[in-house]
Amino acid sequence: MDYKKEYERWLNDPAIDADTRKELQNITEKDKEDRFYTHLAFGTAGMRGVIGAGTNRMNIYTVRKATQGLANYILAQGTADKGVVIAYDCRNMSPEFCQEAALVLNGNGIHTYIFDSLRATPILSFAVRYLKCTAGIVITASHNPPEYNGYKVYWEDGGQVTPPRDTDIINEVGKVTDFSQIKTMPLADAKEKNLFRMAGADTDDAYIKAILAERRKPEMAGSPIKIVFTPLHGTSNVPVQRVLKEAGYSNVFVVKEQEQPDGNFPTVPSPNPEDYKAFALAEKLATEHDADIMLCTDPDADRMGVAVRLEKGKYIPFTGNMTGVVLTEYILSHGNLPKNAMVISTIVSTDMTQALAKHYGVNYLDVLTGFKYFGEKIKEFEQTKEYEYIFGFEESYGCLAGTYARDKDAVEAVLLLCEAAAFYAKQGKTLWDVMLDIYKKHGFYKEHVESITLKGVEGLADMKRIMGDLRKNPPKNVGGFAVKEFRDYENGFGGLPSADVLYFVLDDGSWVCIRPSGTEPKIKLYFGTLIDGADDISVATGKADDKIQGLNKAFRELCV
Repeated sequence: MDYKKEYERWLNDPAIDADTRKELQNITEKDKEDRFYTHLAFGTAGMRGVIGAGTNRMNIYTVRKATQGLANYILAQGTADKGVVIAYDCRNMSPEFCQEAALVLNGNGIHTYIFDSLRATPILSFAVRYLKCTAGIVITASHNPPEYNGYKVYWEDGGQVTPPRDTDIINEVGKVTDFSQIKTMPLADAKEKNLFRMAGADTDDAYIKAILAERRKPEMAGSPIKIVFTPLHGTSNVPVQRVLKEAGYSNVFVVKEQEQPDGNFPTVPSPNPEDYKAFALAEKLATEHDADIMLCTDPDADRMGVAVRLEKGKYIPFTGNMTGVVLTEYILSHGNLPKNAMVISTIVSTDMTQALAKHYGVNYLDVLTGFKYFGEKIKEFEQTKEYEYIFGFEESYGCLAGTYARDKDAVEAVLLLCEAAAFYAKQGKTLWDVMLDIYKKHGFYKEHVESITLKGVEGLADMKRIMGDLRKNPPKNVGGFAVKEFRDYENGFGGLPSADVLYFVLDDGSWVCIRPSGTEPKIKLYFGTLIDGADDISVATGKADDKIQGLNKAFRELCV
């Protein structure tokens, strides 16, 4: 792709507005290349990128292009009469991108449902089925830095689009090569023709009701546990406060500085629950009230982070794996499960989940990274009746209990974790005590994730080179451990879909997985190991950390 030609095409295209043209006239040559050397990829997870003018940026033109491709696909499916529901989060330009997407769909004769303000991603997943739409769109960049925004597509089952539908939509988007192919219409005309519609409050009410139905111990209402919560300037403030209030938790303290939506996320270095720095203000408030538990959610409320009180003024953050394991233990230990109950996790999440499922006599399944694969299995189970989905989680701080939604839900996760904390508190235990009990019973499982950031034109080439080299010449020994098994998911492995993922099982039982991120310019490295005997948690932790540190060093050298 000739970036200079693309730049000039945008600069001279009458479809480009004056403000965008002015922005383009004032950028450097290097910036021109970065903005126009490629089209912002509309991949299997939608698209995500830095906000700004250019083919490789998130702007109204790339949003219109993606939406025209989606509209063409919907029209070809013959399901346009069912409509599309669209939600957006707190990020900069989210309301504008939402409206532009709606008006392109309206211009193609497809009616849309829009919420009156920002909404969490799981509400969108729920709303697709509740409103009986053919598809859904959510405008979000999840936990990315402030300069990002994104666009994700859901299908009528409420889950993100999966193969082969995802590639079919990608192909339709790729066919939109000129702005003249895009159909849109003025907002006033769309409203007059009843194409631009509002989603009612009944959708929110039904969503909250569905979450409350997933409680295992509703009698925990009125528990005296103290809860500190922060939405990190995102979408979860209203639904989380509502669901905790309706569930009967009264000692809830919200971080005021982070309560209101703000796409610049001014109080945190990154709006990511995986980064404990995001808890700084929450920890200050928790110490003040001697809170039992701290919880935070990412901007679109599909991921949740947690930290648990050890003693006054001292808290321990949980990884996504730890939170998922504690919730798995809590849900499975309460029984009343169907005989065909199924727990799902991913190939890069902790192996401890499988041990818990085996202990409770519950079926277990691994899927690829991405909650769309959970949604796909939920739909399959509903059709075949072979299994019944109970709970699932990813190491990346996302989980879902039940099938009311088909994406991870931090609003529900907050409620269930508070309930678990209240339940164990009555037994004189904290969630950390529960975690220690699990370690003692099943062994000390430890996981770690590292990222290698590779930006720009060179970064994309480096990612392809690194994956290609490892695929063609997989190491036989890593960090002093022999590679016992090498799995290449590119052509499918174990019945899973094709994915650019490489997985190494070592002779001591440890494992390493490497894959390019689907949402960021990064290669991600995942590590997992098991230390038998966890009576002394500090000793087990030291052994696990040493082993993972050695594996990380060895693999980084392979990725040079």
